[in-house]
Amino acid sequence: MNSPRPSWRSRVWAIACTVLGVFALLLAATGVQGPGQARAVFAVAVTVTVSTLLWALLRTRAQRRRHEHELAAWAAERATQAERLRIAADLHDLVSHGLGLITVRAAAARSLRGPAGEAERASALTDIERTSRETTTELRRMLTVLRAPGAAPLRPAETLADLPAVVAASRAAGLTVSLRLGEVGAVSAGTQLTVCAVVREALTNTARHAGPVSSQVSVDREGEAIVVQVEDGGPREGWRSQPGAGHGLGSLRERVSAVGGILHAGPEQGRFRVSARIPDRAGR
Repeated sequence: MNSPRPSWRSRVWAIACTVLGVFALLLAATGVQGPGQARAVFAVAVTVTVSTLLWALLRTRAQRRRHEHELAAWAAERATQAERLRIAADLHDLVSHGLGLITVRAAAARSLRGPAGEAERASALTDIERTSRETTTELRRMLTVLRAPGAAPLRPAETLADLPAVVAASRAAGLTVSLRLGEVGAVSAGTQLTVCAVVREALTNTARHAGPVSSQVSVDREGEAIVVQVEDGGPREGWRSQPGAGHGLGSLRERVSAVGGILHAGPEQGRFRVSARIPDRAGR
C-alpha cells in the first residue's frame, strides 16, 4: 500500500511572530524613563528580535532538510512499487506467452500423421523444452526480484527495436508473422513499451485461439498517435481453441488506457484484429 506524500506544515514563523508580538506589547506596556533605560530596552529588543529570527531561520532550514529527506524516501518507495508492479505485469506476459507457445506447439504437432509428423513432433519437443527452460529461468529471476526486500533492480524496457524478437518468438510457435514498421519518427519510451506489449499479447492470443496461422503486424504514426494493428488470417480449420487465464486482453486494455490510449479487439469478417491507438507527441 502506498504511503501518503509527505507534507510540510511549519509553525516556526507563526511562533516567532507571536513571540515578537508579545515582546512588543510588553515593551509598550512598560514605561521607559531616561536615556539610559531607553538604550538598555533597545539593546534587549535587538537581542530578542535577532535571536528569534535566527532561531526561526535555523529551525526552518532543519525542517526543510528533514522534509526533503522524507520526500526523497517517499519517491524512492513509489518508484520501487511501480517497478514491482511493472515486473508483475511482465510476469503475467511471460507466463502467458511461454505457456501459449508450448500449448500451441504441442497441439499442432499432435495433429500431424506419418513420417513428417514424427519429425515435427521431435522438433516440437525440442522447442517445448527450450521454451520451458527459458520461461522457468526468467520466472525464477522475476520471483526473486519480487521477494527481495528493498528496491527492485531496473532493467532496460522494451523498445521498437525488440519487435523483431517478439515476432520471432511467435514464429517459433508456428505462426507466419509479417512485421511492418512505418516511419514513426521519435517515439517515447512508454509508448514503445506499450506497443511491444500489444504485439506480444495479440500474437499470443492468435496462437492460442486461431492456431498456427498467418498474422500481420503493423506500426504507424497518425499525427500525434502511434497506431499498432495485429490481424490474423482467420482460425485454422479444425483447430481447437486453447484458452488461457482470460485476463490478457483486459489487462492489456488497462495498460493502454493508463497511457491515454484506446484498444479495440474483436472479430472482423472471420478474422480477429487487435488495434491500439496510443497518444505520442515525441515525433511531432
